[in-house]
Amino acid sequence: MSIVRETYEVELREVVLRDRPDHMMEISPKGTVPVLLLPDGTVIEESLEIMQHVLDWELSEEETHWVDRNDNEFKFHLDRYKYPNRYEDVDELEQRTLASAYLTDLDARLCDGPAFAAQLNDALFPFVRQFANHNRNWFDAQPWTNLHVWLSGHLESDEFKRCMKKEKQWQPGTQTVLFP
Repeated sequence: MSIVRETYEVELREVVLRDRPDHMMEISPKGTVPVLLLPDGTVIEESLEIMQHVLDWELSEEETHWVDRNDNEFKFHLDRYKYPNRYEDVDELEQRTLASAYLTDLDARLCDGPAFAAQLNDALFPFVRQFANHNRNWFDAQPWTNLHVWLSGHLESDEFKRCMKKEKQWQPGTQTVLFP
């Protein structure tokens, strides 16, 4: 049995966070991205919830485990690793080590092949990419064979290149960019 989801075009608006558009702040006062405004006026402000809505995706127990670890463990240390000056008494290298524990576990889980991460790619990949890019030489020297293959596969994919295309900053009155 296949599920048929309603499809619709999405207006893509490139936002510069230091210059948030008034319309964005009206529909989402917390001022973070992404934000999805549905045709019925519903606003979805969390990446995972947007993915779940678009993909009609209900997390399995294992997927919930990995998303929770990503959101509550890895991202905590990632932020302190990337921006130690934003936090009091934070040692960047200690935070890198603590974040690496998650990546070591993820590398081990990825040994079962791409099927494990198929649904989780969009939820985990952006954060692993941020971590890797903070000190790419250090990251590339780590013995995370499966993680390196997984990450490079995404970075080199046509889908990633299409998604990461920079658009001009959206301003009221600018030409509409539709996705897909």
